[in-house]
Amino acid sequence: MTITVKDVAKKAGVATSTVSRVINDHPSISDTTKKKVFKVMEEMGYVPNIAARNLGKRSSGAVGVILPPLDSRERMGNPFYLEIIESINSEARKHDMTTAIATAQSFTTLLENVQLMHRQKQVDGFILLYSDKDDPVIDYLVENQVPFSLIGQPYTNEDKVVYVDNDNQLLGKHATDFLIENGHKNILFITNTTHENIYYERYFGYQKAMMVAGLTMHPSVDMESPEAYVAFEELLKETKATAAVVIDDIFAMRMIQLAQMYGYRVPDDFSVISFNNSIYSTLVHPYLTSIDIDIAELGKMGMQKLMDTLQQKEPTGVRLVIPHQLIKRETVLDLKER
Repeated sequence: MTITVKDVAKKAGVATSTVSRVINDHPSISDTTKKKVFKVMEEMGYVPNIAARNLGKRSSGAVGVILPPLDSRERMGNPFYLEIIESINSEARKHDMTTAIATAQSFTTLLENVQLMHRQKQVDGFILLYSDKDDPVIDYLVENQVPFSLIGQPYTNEDKVVYVDNDNQLLGKHATDFLIENGHKNILFITNTTHENIYYERYFGYQKAMMVAGLTMHPSVDMESPEAYVAFEELLKETKATAAVVIDDIFAMRMIQLAQMYGYRVPDDFSVISFNNSIYSTLVHPYLTSIDIDIAELGKMGMQKLMDTLQQKEPTGVRLVIPHQLIKRETVLDLKER
């Protein structure tokens, strides 16, 4: 037989409204009464109706996690999203919240999904896992004053957005500096995206490191088209590059395979460094030298900042920077030792 609030109230010797207030942690109920009611609930095996409780609180008890359009195999298989979602889930449980995922293959459909979740009050707020210059979703969230936090750096509305990020420009500089310290002077920057903010920031960092070292900067190598893969061998011959900074681990693995297909040994002929320190960095030899961006902390703090916003503890335009760490492995050759 289903145990009801009335059953709990009768056994505890209190009114049903008192049990409801205990479930909702109402400040008018004493700690003694709360302990008494919770003890009866446990003895009777009563589980509160979370949906009903949240309806009374005008809260859904859930947060929406928005992924970028999964329009490529690299994005669909990128472990970054699974790792950060797990971190967000873990932190959400501490706040008695659940998570709902918003995803699509295009920005148009993604926006429709987010609008539906917001209008139907399926979630109390959102965590955005990307920053894209062509993104209509963040515009919708800002214009409609929807509570959200951003993992990344916004293109606009910096004074209105609460965001958690690494210093991606510093990451790009740090990666390039490491190659320079190992004797490399002719260095490329390779990417498979040219519209996300991490591309601009990390490429700016590459440019800064090369400029400070007095070395020649190359235009970023855009690998978004099939033609670029065909032209890559000729590019390596023309530039005589000995190393590359690659936008992230999963794409770095593809670039290592491509270089090896054209007869370049990694790291003997061509060194590679990338970002994220994901599971891909130690799947196959040579193990990938990568910068750890602390994905777990990004997710945790993104969730905490959203909760602060929901509880009106967080002013707008707040940025939290998560530290990074370079993990040296096998894909960078020290030319000074030659």
